[in-house]
Amino acid sequence: MSTVEQLKAAREDSLSATAGGPPPRTQNPFFGVGPITDMTSDEVDSRMLRFEFENWLEKNYRKFDDTGRDVGCFTAAEIGRSMHRGYPADKFLLDMMREIHRYFEFPKPNRLAVGLGGGHSGFTVCALHFLTVNDLAQHVYVDTPAPESDLSKASGFFRQSWGAQIVEMMRFARNGDEARIHFAKSEGVIPTADMLERMGIKVFFGVGHETTGATTYSRADIENLLDWIDRNPTEHHAVLDATSMLGAMPWGEELVAQVMAKCCLFMPFQKAIGGISGYFLVSFTPKALVLVEENQKKPSWAIPRQLKLAAPVDANMPLSGERTVKLGPFYDAQENKMVGGVINTFSTLAFAETTFGLLRVEEMIGPVKEMNRRSELNRAAINEWTSNSDLFHLGVTSAEHRGAAVTLIKVTDAEVSDPAIHARIIARSKQLLAFDGITHPNGVHEQGLDVARYINAFPGTPGDYRAWIGGIRPVEDIHALLDNIKYAYHRARIVVMEEELVKQGLTFPAAAQAGGRIRKDDPKRAYKVLICDHVGLKFGTDGKPDHSDVKEHVAAQGGTFHNAPYEEGMKLAPGIHFFYQPQLSKPDEIRPLTDKGQYDAVIAAATFLPKEAALNEGGVRIGAGTGNMGSGSWGGGNGEGGVAPLMNTPSFNSRATAQMCFKALLKVLPDLPVDEMHKLTAARKFDTGRDLVRFPTEKIEGKRIAIIGYGNIGREMAKLAQAFGMVVTVHARPRHKAWIESEGLIFAATPEEAAQSADVISVHTGLGPLNAATGTFANTNVVSGSVLARLNNGAIVLNYDRGECVDAAALDAAMASGKVRYAAIDADLFVNPESGATSGPMAPYLPLAEKYPGRLELLPHAAADTEHVSRVEGAKQAVDQIISAIRYKEVVNLKGDLPEGYALVGSKTVAGVGKCNGQTIAQAVVAGEAKAARSEAEAMAAIWAALATAATEDTRQALIARHGAALVKSFNNYATLMRRLGLEGPYA
Repeated sequence: MSTVEQLKAAREDSLSATAGGPPPRTQNPFFGVGPITDMTSDEVDSRMLRFEFENWLEKNYRKFDDTGRDVGCFTAAEIGRSMHRGYPADKFLLDMMREIHRYFEFPKPNRLAVGLGGGHSGFTVCALHFLTVNDLAQHVYVDTPAPESDLSKASGFFRQSWGAQIVEMMRFARNGDEARIHFAKSEGVIPTADMLERMGIKVFFGVGHETTGATTYSRADIENLLDWIDRNPTEHHAVLDATSMLGAMPWGEELVAQVMAKCCLFMPFQKAIGGISGYFLVSFTPKALVLVEENQKKPSWAIPRQLKLAAPVDANMPLSGERTVKLGPFYDAQENKMVGGVINTFSTLAFAETTFGLLRVEEMIGPVKEMNRRSELNRAAINEWTSNSDLFHLGVTSAEHRGAAVTLIKVTDAEVSDPAIHARIIARSKQLLAFDGITHPNGVHEQGLDVARYINAFPGTPGDYRAWIGGIRPVEDIHALLDNIKYAYHRARIVVMEEELVKQGLTFPAAAQAGGRIRKDDPKRAYKVLICDHVGLKFGTDGKPDHSDVKEHVAAQGGTFHNAPYEEGMKLAPGIHFFYQPQLSKPDEIRPLTDKGQYDAVIAAATFLPKEAALNEGGVRIGAGTGNMGSGSWGGGNGEGGVAPLMNTPSFNSRATAQMCFKALLKVLPDLPVDEMHKLTAARKFDTGRDLVRFPTEKIEGKRIAIIGYGNIGREMAKLAQAFGMVVTVHARPRHKAWIESEGLIFAATPEEAAQSADVISVHTGLGPLNAATGTFANTNVVSGSVLARLNNGAIVLNYDRGECVDAAALDAAMASGKVRYAAIDADLFVNPESGATSGPMAPYLPLAEKYPGRLELLPHAAADTEHVSRVEGAKQAVDQIISAIRYKEVVNLKGDLPEGYALVGSKTVAGVGKCNGQTIAQAVVAGEAKAARSEAEAMAAIWAALATAATEDTRQALIARHGAALVKSFNNYATLMRRLGLEGPYA
């Protein structure tokens, strides 16, 4: 038993080896289901592949009436509940046999037999048909040690069972002779042709390779076997287990072609390509079929009906009549037909899956030659990896006999000499590699990596891990497998060493759980945050805007709210203090209060922060744009550079802004003169039947609106327009095109393209970045004269964004010409209290109001900033973001560059407004909504699939009558659920 110091040293070594955390994941965690798997990367990928298969099946398997007319498709559901006889079951089988024969390049003269079962059944069929007690000169060679011999102990159960079956056949048959069976002295080594001839071998059974022991034949072995066959092709027959050999023959194209032509191969094909239903295939050479038919003239033993390859010529004479392979369950590639029937009821869906899988493999990888080549590359990668390891070694010591489809890896750990401890470490490592995970003696649990399942080595074989590593797997997956095995072994060794140390009285208390994020602020420091805009717009009992909700929120987050400015010399307790100063509005008022770092951070809405404002812990703008956040601490309104993060709170006032913008539109469209009609009606001067004809109007439905910008407000405007039945065209950057179109909107590459033939144009781009060279913002005059010229005559212009976004001079010209009949502008206006002079983005529009009375509506940027709830909720989030930035150095809704020392933790918006993200989806799952979403989606998918594949209109109408209400209800439920969860629109 190891000493305490040795156990501790082994534990420390493994802790050091795994300090960097787990390595990259494997693409596919299933390493025990065959050399060829579907290689789907996750559960979604796998389910999508199932849908792809069903669509492929529906496309390729059609129904035809008695005139040959296509009357619809067969579906997976239909095949699954039907009998597997006749058409299309026969076509499923024929197609599968043809594609297998073609892809793996079996020679056309060789025939494929099919039967129910797996590899053992395939072997049994070969043994029962190739062997005979009637030819005393027929000796048999099996390339695995004799069952129950000392040499067979490392063979594994499967190999012994195959050898035992041949022994029992001879032992229990009349005139059987066990002395005619010859077994190998070592696994999978083929004697020379001379030696096989001296032994009188006529049938060679190759079972001592690949599947269990991770061996393959060397090139010399194959040359020996082919030499022996060529010396007497009529009497020398080789039968090889090809379960693992298909797609993993590392002997060069010429030798592989000879093996496929001259050897008989059996395989459990569901395992060979990763399928799900048990059926075997056997490839027979023409001369082997002659032997089979000859043996059946005088059978040596009874063969179960379901395993017979030679059927009676006369079905009424099954006992005494002639039997022939010409009526057996064979595929003839030369005629492209099944020459006989099959007795068993196979899974026709499994046959279809096999065909689909092979075609997909060919598309992914290429021909079987490429599969063989990739298998060799994977074997070489394992050879190289283990050659650089002192801990891991290959179970097969002979490099030329190492399998190209299966590998065995064993651990030789100088620090672990006890076999029982070694076995515990291996077992625990497999728990970690799978989904089980491992638990330390102190109760700390390590979650399973789920990167390698089913990697158990067969008992007795020289290895601790066994994995299929065939050519469909990219070599990167092999590296990931090996790196994860190494990591898992070390993590498991830590656990086992701790268990042993506990027995010695040494414990490892669980580390204190952090219980949340790690604080990074100075616990002795008082941080000061300036709030320089109103955070409540409704008036309280004191007649002033009510900020109490935000004050309470600050307190709930552990901060202190001061309804007063910070003054030099104030004694503040450690923590975050918020100083509420909403009366500030001008840069000249802000500058002397902040230019010496009097405050650490700021929350602002409309107030402009000058460059000199030193706010080195960050700033948050309540709202989307950050053009007013001019502090040099974060590099100005673009957030480019500086030491502090610039953030915003997008989406809170998006709906309020869009609604106010739409309110302006509804004043004009529909164009019913409600004020005039009200006066006439109230004065009893309007007769409905007689006077309505005098007021023809145009509805808003069907009108085209051009929305410039696909931000939160632009998207909300688009949703409102869609609700009113308008045609919506959106101009945004090209990366938004797919998302715009996914919402039923029309993407426009330019503002001019969006405006073409539009009845309304609404701009929602924000000012964009400031060009330092020109002093203008990127979106200045984005609605230009050329854009306005594309509108329909009598169009409406809405600018509830920034005044500068519309060219006021061009708007003047468009209104003068009648191109624009009405405009609504919401922009900042500043008035000098002494001189009355006006300034700000609204100023250029003021003359137009006088010039075009009744055709212009002007608001002083009030659309969003007058909504109390939006301002309060935005301010609360701003408080949270400032606290996160100060306490944890975590930034939410970053604008511009991320300063050094900060971590970006994503974005946060109001549910349903703007982009959703992974957190939105995760919250829906945690809330238990995934089950409801799945239920509704599956209901819709089932009904739509049935309707899409209905063979006749009568069938379709019957399905609609039965399921139409359920379909629409599921859609309504699903759409409502998605809106409630905010899972709509673009994805961040």
